[in-house]
Amino acid sequence: MVIPINLEQKNDKSYLVTIDSLPKLKFDTKVAIITNPTVSKFHLNHLLSHLEAKIIEVITIPDGEEYKKLETIESILNQLFEKKFDRKSTLIALGGGVIGDMTGFCASIYQRGIEFIQIPTTLLAQVDASVGGKTGFNNKYGKNLVGAFYQPSAVYIDTAFLKTLPDREFNAGIAEVIKMFVMFDKEYFNYLNNCDLNEYLKLQTIIQRCVSLKAEVVSLDEKESGVRAVLNYGHTFAHVVENETNYTTYLHGEAVSIGIIMANTLAYELGLFTMEEMELVQDMLIKHHLPIEYKIKDIDAFYDKFFLDKKSHDDKIKFILPNGLGNYIMKDDILQETIKRVLSYFKEDSV
Repeated sequence: MVIPINLEQKNDKSYLVTIDSLPKLKFDTKVAIITNPTVSKFHLNHLLSHLEAKIIEVITIPDGEEYKKLETIESILNQLFEKKFDRKSTLIALGGGVIGDMTGFCASIYQRGIEFIQIPTTLLAQVDASVGGKTGFNNKYGKNLVGAFYQPSAVYIDTAFLKTLPDREFNAGIAEVIKMFVMFDKEYFNYLNNCDLNEYLKLQTIIQRCVSLKAEVVSLDEKESGVRAVLNYGHTFAHVVENETNYTTYLHGEAVSIGIIMANTLAYELGLFTMEEMELVQDMLIKHHLPIEYKIKDIDAFYDKFFLDKKSHDDKIKFILPNGLGNYIMKDDILQETIKRVLSYFKEDSV
């Protein structure tokens, strides 16, 4: 006997990204704010003054990429169970990409799924991580290898949160902006190169453009089966760098900056990117005080970690590369010797 399961009637998972001052938020259910000590010190009271709910709980987890792991997920879930949260409850992610990813993952699995809201407080999260529904955590094998696609019910982006952001964190977010424009928008790459991000309106324009571009991509490819993979430009290399340094040496955006340099070098090797274009991107990264150098200790070990990348399939490594500024290409047929030759340029003992 064959019994069909008809799933044609899909739930509408659309939501709004609001880029403005944080509005008043009202709920008739329990709400848990997931945050860390650094963020809560600056922004928790501001959120609480804009929030009304049946019960409000605050769950504070340690600050840092090294805490983006299963033990932290279990800690959040245990506190939700202890406080008797139910399927009608809502989680609010107040923080950067680490907070957003873990909060979203907890929401996706708590009692098989509850709602969550993103309130990103870092530039990186505002331009990238808070939009699109990627959730998860890291393990010893790599970054975000355990997770789920689970969309928030709303995203509220308020640039006022960025006023307390350290320069290093702000610059790490610029790496994701550069990534977006190199892949999709040469005009905005040039705009970024010539604008002062200390000016509120220009910063907001940059954020709006990044969110618009990501929204277009996610609408076409929610679960990264096609064009959404392009958002991982630089990340295939960056995730190995982060893994090799135990997520403690570089901020994510800083690792992405290094990954962009490596990806551009591979693109140049393949004749996809000119030396002039490489220098333009490198100069942009340097302008924003982002790292562009990394010394690989073991080329074979670095190369082998590529196969843990989520885009890899059938023992093929898929690289997202620039094909001229504002254009991209996905390639999974690059010869191993070519890849390792490029990696050798970053070898610890290379001159």
